[in-house]
Amino acid sequence: MNQRNGLDWARDGSQWPLNHLSRFVQTPRLRWHVQYAAHRDPHAPTVLLLHGTGASTHSWRALIPLLSTQYSVLALDFPGHAFTAMPDRQEVATLFSLPGMAAGVAELLTEMQISPHTVVGHSAGAAVACMLALDGHLQAQHVMSINGALLPLDGLAGQFFSPMAKLLANSPWVPELFSWRAAQPAVLKKLLDGTGSQLDAEGMALYRQLISHPCHGAGALAMMAHWDLHTFQARLPALQTPLTLVVGTQDRIVPPSVADRVAAVLRQQPGPAVIRLNGLGHLAHEEQAATVANLLLRPTHNALAP
Repeated sequence: MNQRNGLDWARDGSQWPLNHLSRFVQTPRLRWHVQYAAHRDPHAPTVLLLHGTGASTHSWRALIPLLSTQYSVLALDFPGHAFTAMPDRQEVATLFSLPGMAAGVAELLTEMQISPHTVVGHSAGAAVACMLALDGHLQAQHVMSINGALLPLDGLAGQFFSPMAKLLANSPWVPELFSWRAAQPAVLKKLLDGTGSQLDAEGMALYRQLISHPCHGAGALAMMAHWDLHTFQARLPALQTPLTLVVGTQDRIVPPSVADRVAAVLRQQPGPAVIRLNGLGHLAHEEQAATVANLLLRPTHNALAP
């Protein structure tokens, strides 16, 4: 990876949160950066954590230690994000589509010989979690969506967002310009304030480090450009894996009403639980990791008991 444009483990890894859990895993199509906390009990179930667009394993830095008291925990960087490589050019359209990203994660799980009991997805990561189940890549017992981006954008935004993302993703100068601009403290603060979340200084510094690297921005743009949430929406009612929808009431990225709309179309009996976290925004799991952990730890959430 170009050291000027992308994060480099030899240079940046020593300061990365939970770097003692990090490893790199090669699959047929990609070299992945993962963080794996193996429980001392080899029979403990595994929780898979999938971050949102533009984030990385860092967003789970407070949640992983809490969950690892009862579970093995696996987190990963999506393709082109943070320390996971960008796919070869001929693989971009495939691996950055929603089904392709789920298939890529499935290849990683196969390589690591891990079968998650529970999948937790934040924002776009929640869509990948559902797609893993819909396409039969795993037999998880539970999916938890945190402010899940599970439906297309409404109105004019929905009509223009994907074409604009495709245009920007195909313009090589855009990630450079975005990274230069977004890394400025005032701009970064405005971007993060736009999530409805209040992050601490460490969280803001980590996001600044990520978006300062154009390769990371290119990965996020490619992810947005190649997703088809309309097709995903049509398939979502067939989801059989029990789903919990966790919503930050102050989320300014994914309207809290999305969870209610998703719950209304699912054919599951009983229907999915919708849990509202008052006062938290789009990055609720970073604001109050303990609150989210309590939804997953036994015996608080008996549905997760192995």
